[in-house]
Amino acid sequence: MTESLRPILAILVSTVAIPVILSLKRRPNVREGVTLTVAFAKFAIIASMVPGVLSGTQYEFVLGQFATGIELAFSVDPLGLLFGLLASLLWIVTSFYSIGYMRGLDEHAQTRYFASFAASLASAVGVAFASNLLTLFVCYELLTVSTYPLVTHDETDEARAAGRKYLAYTFGGGVAVLGGTVLVFVLAGTTAFTPGGLEGLATADPTLARAAFALLAAGFGVKAALMPMHSWLPDAMVAPTPVSGLLHAVAVVKSGVFGIARVVLDVYGPVTMEQLGVALPLAAIAAFTLLTASIIALRQDNLKRRLAYSTISQLSYIVLGLALLKEDALTGGLLHIPAHAFMKLTLFFCAGAIHVETHTDDISDMAGIGKRMPLTMAAFAVAAAGMAGIPLVAGFVSKWYLVIGALSLESGGLVFAAALLVSGVLNIAYFWPIVYQAYFESSEGHDEKPLIEGPFGGRSELRADGGDSDEIHAASDEGEVPDPQHVDHLGKHDEEHEHHGGPPAGGWDDRGWRGGESTWFMLGPILTAATLSLLLGTVPYTAVFLRIVDTIVSNLPEVMA
Repeated sequence: MTESLRPILAILVSTVAIPVILSLKRRPNVREGVTLTVAFAKFAIIASMVPGVLSGTQYEFVLGQFATGIELAFSVDPLGLLFGLLASLLWIVTSFYSIGYMRGLDEHAQTRYFASFAASLASAVGVAFASNLLTLFVCYELLTVSTYPLVTHDETDEARAAGRKYLAYTFGGGVAVLGGTVLVFVLAGTTAFTPGGLEGLATADPTLARAAFALLAAGFGVKAALMPMHSWLPDAMVAPTPVSGLLHAVAVVKSGVFGIARVVLDVYGPVTMEQLGVALPLAAIAAFTLLTASIIALRQDNLKRRLAYSTISQLSYIVLGLALLKEDALTGGLLHIPAHAFMKLTLFFCAGAIHVETHTDDISDMAGIGKRMPLTMAAFAVAAAGMAGIPLVAGFVSKWYLVIGALSLESGGLVFAAALLVSGVLNIAYFWPIVYQAYFESSEGHDEKPLIEGPFGGRSELRADGGDSDEIHAASDEGEVPDPQHVDHLGKHDEEHEHHGGPPAGGWDDRGWRGGESTWFMLGPILTAATLSLLLGTVPYTAVFLRIVDTIVSNLPEVMA
């Protein structure tokens, strides 16, 4: 253990930036400059610790004590580095994208938006570097508070309702985490993270140990969107797309699976989990979630909601890999944290670019859009292929390890492997039609998609922001309701543009492949995220994340091969 200021500096650099950003409301160019500078600084601090952590060094900084025996401390080990490096890297990409997105839509409250983003990243890195359960709990709750203004950014009734639901679910999960933390402290005498688990839990009362595990898994499972605690995530898609991308594909939801990873690897450990019999129920819940969410995704015509249900499914790949407790499965589950982040961020960025440039949100209105946005849809195709586990993209590598790990189980392995393979097929089923109609159909003549257009497809009376028919009928009792094609991603009526979604009269313009489809503030991050997906899929060791994952797994005592 090496004492160092770097763990706390990585947290404070974006914390200190918050008042600076707020003070620059009337100077947006400087405000965005500060955001980018801080994002690069945060990543540089965290990246500087990579060589040391890979060679066995653990950096620590202690702020003080909560109470006797429990420190407010931050340390950088391989697992924390995996999450912290990922979040800080993608904050840079998302900051550039946010500039293009927020200015492209002339969004209100942009200063609050960028300040909240800085607060969220400070909290997320605090979660990553927390050295014990209580410190993790504090940062976990701060992440909820700091992301709430982003979820409710639009300030509509729908956004406020989504925000209330988000707070109810996540604060409820936080209470469960706190209860589990107290039980762990009573049983083990400490909450400090230890590779392979705490010795005290292995000899504690099994019933109480199982109860503590259930509380922790349920509490972190809220943000990991495990069913049935998932419904806040699709509703939170009312947030601006950069928020959906980074916070709901990286920081917020990944804090949930990261918390589960801490519990599995550093609180209980594979051996104790096997003895208590808590691994199989967690794996079963994850398998159910990844299949069910994939099926529900088939029914979503709104692109962001389809991506939201895809996220619910993909997060459960990570949880399943952790719950299987096998070396390959653990490697696949942990590697899927960055793999999913790169791919899903690409997909959300593409959805946001489509909205900004064409005000189109429904998949059924995107036939032929590849002519209007060729680079965007090419990046979408790459990320979608990776989500389905196609080789050369990041998702293939992580899912390969997951399937091999599942097949190595002595009992039940075939069931979990089959669930992973079926989910991959479902990924193709809900992503391929989007890519196919974008490039191989025209807006003037395209075939119906039975899964969408049929009576069970969810197409009937959908709002462009993913709302349902009940909201439409309620609004119609009070007056005229805007045509669903005439609302933006937040359900607001857009009177400033002549085109309100779907192809304009005469079909999509041909913008060519030189970037004329959008600003490079948006295209650059899209192509960067897609490139990261390819790099992790083709040279995973060179991309460093697989090396970090191998270090995490190799540090676990008695991990099952």
